[in-house]
Amino acid sequence: QEEPELPHIKEEQDKQEEQEYSQIKKEPVDFCISQDEDQLDLKRDKRHVQSCGRSCTTSKGLKRHIKIHTGEKPFSCKECSKSFSRNYRLTRHMSTHSEEKPFSCEECHKSFRRSSRLKSHMLTHTREKRFSCTECKKSFRNSFHFKCHMLTHTGEKPFSCKKCNKTFSRKYHLTRHMSTHTDEKPFSCEECHKSFSHSVLLISHMSNHLKERRFSCTECNKSFRHIFDLKYHMLTHTGEKPFSCKLCSKSFRRKYHLLRHTSTHSGEKPFSCKECHEKCNESFRHILDFKCHMLIHTGQKPFSCKECSKTFSRNYHLKRHMSTHSGEKPFSCTECHKRFGHSSFLKCHMLIHTGEKRFSCTECNKRFKSISYLKCHMLTHTGEKPFSCKKCSKAFSRNSHLTRHMSTHTGE
Repeated sequence: QEEPELPHIKEEQDKQEEQEYSQIKKEPVDFCISQDEDQLDLKRDKRHVQSCGRSCTTSKGLKRHIKIHTGEKPFSCKECSKSFSRNYRLTRHMSTHSEEKPFSCEECHKSFRRSSRLKSHMLTHTREKRFSCTECKKSFRNSFHFKCHMLTHTGEKPFSCKKCNKTFSRKYHLTRHMSTHTDEKPFSCEECHKSFSHSVLLISHMSNHLKERRFSCTECNKSFRHIFDLKYHMLTHTGEKPFSCKLCSKSFRRKYHLLRHTSTHSGEKPFSCKECHEKCNESFRHILDFKCHMLIHTGQKPFSCKECSKTFSRNYHLKRHMSTHSGEKPFSCTECHKRFGHSSFLKCHMLIHTGEKRFSCTECNKRFKSISYLKCHMLTHTGEKPFSCKKCSKAFSRNSHLTRHMSTHTGE
């Protein structure tokens, strides 16, 4: 059986081909057309031609480009039947089935399957950022991240879903989105057998089984399992909020916070609860809020504290609870220097100093310092009592009231 080409051999062959072509033809001579290859006349025959604007310097390059339009992928992996339009992509893919990582970093001895990954990794040692954005002066180590960043300024989203016409700025975002239409979850965790629709989500999940926190903050020595968690944490030190709303100029640290915020301008709430539809017609702007609400009806609390086995319906509630065990209070009030275990507690506390009451009741115009107080107050108008005792079916408007009531059954 013929040995597959190694990536570095393929790179040398590409260089030789480029030199040969540069000696023959230096100007674009062929034009991309959107017809099948057997209908092509590659000798400048412009009959039946519909151009997509792309020109190629060689006939070989044109044939290769045509496969984008035809969708042809003649090179198939024998291990998993995945197909590719070019042979070198198949060769590169084959390394994912083997454990071989022939490219090693001389600084830290980390190994990689591809030479391009090694080159990109080497920049972490030199800290060189050669690619600078002319719009915001932000710098990047490689051209790919630079090009992706530029799309945030242009607003261009060239990758479109054929099912729902949703568009994306990156191809892998489109690939990940496509799984929402199929419900397919081919990536399974070997530890707990949980399945995921995308390999990135599986890799992120796997770190939850590891106790190691490899990524440390240079400002406060806090450690994280994921590099993106560290990057997000660093924004709390810099104060940077890179995602801005175009309607009100409000800024956010995370993109999904911006997406959730934009729905407040439209007033649209597309997610409705069927369980409490007859009682209060509860609807939500964001699917995450809807899923969290549904846990009220199911009683499910999937997030468990390893210290005291207390369970929670939301992950951030668990994180907030964990600070009660560590005693850590990293958030400090600039007015009175009182410290808090969570940023939301600090924000709520700051209203004591400002006296601001931003949230107003539409029924009686009473004002409140926080949205949670307003929501609790609104229940007095609707008469809703969403928290029910499973022992005696008595209902309460607040969860804390239910918790206090439960002690009458346990005798605690």
